Amino acid sequence: MNSDRARGILLGLACGDALGRPVEFSSASSIAAEHGQLDEMVGHGTWNQPAGTITDDTEQALCIARSLVEQQAFDPADIAARFVEWYDSGPFDIGRMTMKSLSRLKHGDDWNEAGQHVWQASPEGQNAGNGSVMRCPPLAIPYATDRERLVTVSRHSSQITHADPRCTDGCVVLNLTLAGLLEDASTPLRDALDYVDASAPDELTTALSPLARGETPSSLDTSGYVIHSLQTALHDGLHAETAEEAIVTAVNRGGDTDTIGAIAGAVAGAQFGASQLPDRWLSAIDETDELDTLARRLQSVTMN
Repeated sequence: MNSDRARGILLGLACGDALGRPVEFSSASSIAAEHGQLDEMVGHGTWNQPAGTITDDTEQALCIARSLVEQQAFDPADIAARFVEWYDSGPFDIGRMTMKSLSRLKHGDDWNEAGQHVWQASPEGQNAGNGSVMRCPPLAIPYATDRERLVTVSRHSSQITHADPRCTDGCVVLNLTLAGLLEDASTPLRDALDYVDASAPDELTTALSPLARGETPSSLDTSGYVIHSLQTALHDGLHAETAEEAIVTAVNRGGDTDTIGAIAGAVAGAQFGASQLPDRWLSAIDETDELDTLARRLQSVTMN
């Protein structure tokens, strides 16, 4: 496995998250009016945090990565417990479905029940957010060469909080794409879609198939809906010339900037490697050293 690319997944995710954090919910035009092109870590803005501050995207990815390394296995109950511990710490940013699911976990639901209950109680339009795809990339590193197992663990990691098939299979497609990039596949997204084709929701494959053919959709939305987030982030992550360009493009579109930036960053990091991420960004993020160490350790984990 290419170590630079594996490290790029976690570090790229954090870069996109932290760059997008201060302009989350802003429109592209308002970002342009205030920043021109936002390509530096800035403080304050949305959530009023210092420059380089990560959000729930990277914080939950850290929960998954730490669990994988410490348990030497994919243990969804352990991951769910780490999510609850993080929830109890009072994060400044947390998605609605995640908050509801973690509350249910805290009150006794098993890891594979909470997300299902919340999903079943949520109306269409509020039931398929991007809160599980943003955190799932650490799984792609230890399971890169075991696609069948990667599919299973990706789905299960989503089900803790997001049980909608668009979310569970969204995690699958993203992680298969990242695994393909780690293995130097020439058409990683197409390979991922081919692998899940019959089982994936039509809406997901319809949105992503044009990207796999190298086409640009007529519009790229930046809402928190999982289909929109994946389509936009995969487009920007796969079609940019550099990792920095991918993340800057994704964030400057506005909308759910931290999450779309995080997903695009994971993809770009897998494509170009950690060595191609700007040092000025990495030095601004307090968690860089831990993310780098976890990524290295994930490459040597022998998963069951």
